[in-house]
Amino acid sequence: MADPFAGVDTSDAPYVIVSSDTHAGLQVEDYREHLESRYHRQFDEWAAERHNHRRLMEEMNGDYVEKWESDNAEGLRGAYDPDIRDKELDSDGIAGEVIFADGDAVTGQESPPFGAGLAAGQITDPELAFAGARAHNRWLEGFCATNPPRRAGVALVPIIHDIDESVREIETLAGKPGIKGIMIPTMWHDKPSYGHPSYDPVWAACAEAGLVVHTHSGEGDWDSYNDNLAQFVLEVPFWTHRALWQLMLSGKFDKFPGLKYAVVECGSWWLGDLLWKADTSFGANPKVKKLNAMTKGLISKLPSEYVGTNVFIGASTMSREEIRRRHRNGIDALMWGTDYPHPEGSWPHTRERLETDFRDVSIEDTRLLLGLNAVRCYDLDLPALETIAAGVGPTPEQLNQDPDLRTSPDAIREARWWFDDYGMEWKG
Repeated sequence: MADPFAGVDTSDAPYVIVSSDTHAGLQVEDYREHLESRYHRQFDEWAAERHNHRRLMEEMNGDYVEKWESDNAEGLRGAYDPDIRDKELDSDGIAGEVIFADGDAVTGQESPPFGAGLAAGQITDPELAFAGARAHNRWLEGFCATNPPRRAGVALVPIIHDIDESVREIETLAGKPGIKGIMIPTMWHDKPSYGHPSYDPVWAACAEAGLVVHTHSGEGDWDSYNDNLAQFVLEVPFWTHRALWQLMLSGKFDKFPGLKYAVVECGSWWLGDLLWKADTSFGANPKVKKLNAMTKGLISKLPSEYVGTNVFIGASTMSREEIRRRHRNGIDALMWGTDYPHPEGSWPHTRERLETDFRDVSIEDTRLLLGLNAVRCYDLDLPALETIAAGVGPTPEQLNQDPDLRTSPDAIREARWWFDDYGMEWKG
């Protein structure tokens, strides 16, 4: 493992904060001009359904909807207005952002056509899935161009619906300014799972184009929940990060070394325990000889060794407990996010959140979590972001941090306790 702390600035310079999870999207009708005209009839029907969905949300939770939208009226317009958006980023201390679709998480009024964003796996018509995705991607390219150093757009590519069409879309997106990744459906439903060889052209195209592959929280096994939203809330992280094990344990990061995958908005609390089980079950644990023999040759490294190189975690607004587990879960892979303009994140109170949650964290760890890991994952323009951060970013002193607190050189080794307990070789 390369030393993630090498060269990290421990001075009181402002933090370069890159939110690994923000959202943007047009109001429903405004997507129409970005959609091929032959889909306008279906679009009008879908738009009517979206407005009906809002009415249902108002009936079920009207007090909350009214308060959220009235208290944050101007900031919410930043979902599609770049000038307002930059003001909100400045106020939150954010230098750069990674942008996903679906700007409105409360009433669903800023979703790409036909649900091609966070719910793309539920679309049954492949043609509409790609039409909606392309409409959003056309708009996203122009939106990111309003401030290229600051915006890293994640385009939509519904790979489960047509692999050849997906590869063509990826090749079209390659090299587009501001487009840094693609989002694929979280669930593959009745299609082949993501470890299947049929998707290899997609992974190869993304590795070649330098586009990070993402899954993002949003879908779930709705038929199993009996309209019980609480079950969805507890289970949705599983569906979001399930693709990680499909890619890793089918050897895709070995076959395509340049491939990067980021799982977003499902926390990071689950990662350390899964790395422990994966390392010991499919790695170098002599006590599990049966599994070692059955999986030998699938991967060339321990699962934990792909984290921070091929695998990154957009953990959004990390809990204090997740921050405490940072060395076990991946100090070189975890990426902070505000989830702007969604209500479950830290916006519009990010500064206050940082002042409390990072009080006992070293400066070098904080720089990695708040921005440098994202800069490395997405190959962002660090000097340009530093210029922005000089005017908006909080300093370590403003986050109430001890300037003399340093991270132990053995912090990662000590946090990943299973290497000692199972007698495994540490390669750090």
